[in-house]
Amino acid sequence: MSLQAVKYSRGRLEVLDQLRLPHEFHYDSVATRAEAFDSIASMRVRGAPAIAIVASLGLAVELHHGPVPGTTAEEAVSHIDEALDYLKTSRPTAVDLGNAVEQLKARVRLCGAGGSKQDVVDAFIDEAEAILERDLRTNLAIGEFGTAWLRAKAGASPEATVSVLTHCNTGSLATSGHGTALGIVRTLQAGKLLRHVFCTETRPYNQGSRLTAFELVYEGIPSTLITDSMAASLFGGRKSDVNMAAVIVGADRVVRNGDTANKIGTYQLAVVAKHHGVKFIVAAPTTSIDLETPTGAGIKIEERRAEELTQVTGAVVRPDGSVDEGTKVTVATADRRIGVWNPAFDVTPAELIDAIVTEKGVVERGPDGSFDFRPIMAERWAAVAGQ
Repeated sequence: MSLQAVKYSRGRLEVLDQLRLPHEFHYDSVATRAEAFDSIASMRVRGAPAIAIVASLGLAVELHHGPVPGTTAEEAVSHIDEALDYLKTSRPTAVDLGNAVEQLKARVRLCGAGGSKQDVVDAFIDEAEAILERDLRTNLAIGEFGTAWLRAKAGASPEATVSVLTHCNTGSLATSGHGTALGIVRTLQAGKLLRHVFCTETRPYNQGSRLTAFELVYEGIPSTLITDSMAASLFGGRKSDVNMAAVIVGADRVVRNGDTANKIGTYQLAVVAKHHGVKFIVAAPTTSIDLETPTGAGIKIEERRAEELTQVTGAVVRPDGSVDEGTKVTVATADRRIGVWNPAFDVTPAELIDAIVTEKGVVERGPDGSFDFRPIMAERWAAVAGQ
């Protein structure tokens, strides 16, 4: 059974506090837009799809319990617009949140044109719940398409198993369930096609060691944790030994030419994979594809606090090796006077990416080094071209 980052029923939202993992399992109640914003900004919930889901459902719960200001549909639409604009600022790099905001605004405007105030509120809640439901279907489709493409391109015999490397956390904890990049891993495992998965620690926030490793162990998937700096040695010394087929990562934003923003460290993995002849795959729903931004130069990269590099917080390990989950300490790992640069994401150039796997199919890099999303996103592409 997969972990759940989000538990939802109409009028009630619980979000797993991922800062407490892997040693403590605690769900926070989220009942207002402010609580949703704080959960996202503090990174108690993270992952582009999960961020959009929590923002949408957090406001849905607030609206469900009311009261909603005003008496008319137009006033309800204005109130929701203001709330969504506020939520959109919680994490600027992930495009899923922005897409969800526009989708929700469009739905309430459509309803507000001829409906009542309550019709607008009900339409918002219905659409927020639909975003949650669609995400799980999307992840399962990404898993199937990614597995099929990898089997076709890896050059392995039908009965052979493959190993992959993944970066950051892209599983159930980052989505509604199953996952994007880790969803492909799960589908490989379910089909008995997976030999081994290597996960990076993903410094400085350690989403790989804290979260991905936890998910893999939780589900009994054969796996090994490595530091971010070990990938080149792994590919150089053990590629054939483990039958390393691909690096599979998620995305916070994919722009029109295929340049991809993802957790810091992704770019260097793409360079290493290219050098060693290992496929590099981005797993992303079409909601993460930003057709309005031509290249990665237009992506705003969030920068995080210096303390994420200069200190670490964790549960105390007792002398016998057991973990005292109730006692946490913060330890300085660097001279606190040192200057720090801490970008949360980097941009991997399209020419280093072999394939982008979506719920609508796989798009491969073209001869010019970029990606053409028109076959899977014809309507959105036409809308952008017509602007």
